[in-house]
Amino acid sequence: MQLFLADRSSVDAAQDLIAAFGDDAGFEAAARADKSRDQGNHLHFCRWRQIERLIVLMSVERAVGTIH
Repeated sequence: MQLFLADRSSVDAAQDLIAAFGDDAGFEAAARADKSRDQGNHLHFCRWRQIERLIVLMSVERAVGTIH
């Protein structure tokens, strides 16, 4: 899984969704991405998709990728 974070606000948004929605935080991020796409806002669509991926990555209990 590749993840690009433009700034700290994506991490903050992911933490806020996890605090508010718990295990359903990823679904909420996906819903927000879909809403942005439906409104024609491709920038927010991409942002919410990346936040969705970040939430999934944060929920994994082990290291992902190369460990140095």
